[in-house]
Amino acid sequence: MTSGRPFFVLLGPDGAGKSSVMGRLAALLPEWRLVSTDSAFVAPEHALIPRLRRDLQDHLLPGLGTAYSVDFLASVLQTAVVHLRDQVRGRDPRVPLLVDSYYYKILAKCRMAGVRDSRMYDWWRGFPQPDRVVYLDVSPEAAWRRRGDGTGLNSLEYEGDHGDWAGFERYQKDLGKLLLEEVRDLPVTVLPEQPGADRAAEAVRKVLTA
Repeated sequence: MTSGRPFFVLLGPDGAGKSSVMGRLAALLPEWRLVSTDSAFVAPEHALIPRLRRDLQDHLLPGLGTAYSVDFLASVLQTAVVHLRDQVRGRDPRVPLLVDSYYYKILAKCRMAGVRDSRMYDWWRGFPQPDRVVYLDVSPEAAWRRRGDGTGLNSLEYEGDHGDWAGFERYQKDLGKLLLEEVRDLPVTVLPEQPGADRAAEAVRKVLTA
């Protein structure tokens, strides 16, 4: 447990709607601090973070396995992990905190990409742990639709080389298992798939403020 006001993590597979929920929670919970690597939640002095995220999408992932190794991928992703940890460590204990995915999703994706550096994972697992994880679930079918029936995928969202439905479904099911495995020793509230972002945000809000 952390000292002071609660520290929560919002977690879920690809397409669960975490970014949309975070955006709505910013209006629903103005007294909370929301932390994410999404540009909407990154302070101007940390502009490097969304820039690295764009470069990852535009340059690194298209060259993964040819121009760049999975270890190089992990090195770049670790910048986001350390940034999120720094925000947790530097938090005002008087202000409740919600962090988007923390290191859990990046760790799971690195494992699925074939990164075997257990020392790095052990370091991440030694970071401050949240009071509770809110797991926003979604079916692979709904996530596929939210990704434009597969047109909006990146190579860290599916198995295989082509980003077809079967590869996406397998990847997302395995990702969900790894995420829940990673937080199995923490208090976790699993929220079933919601019919829209507004309903999902309200369901998360109720957990956060219970």
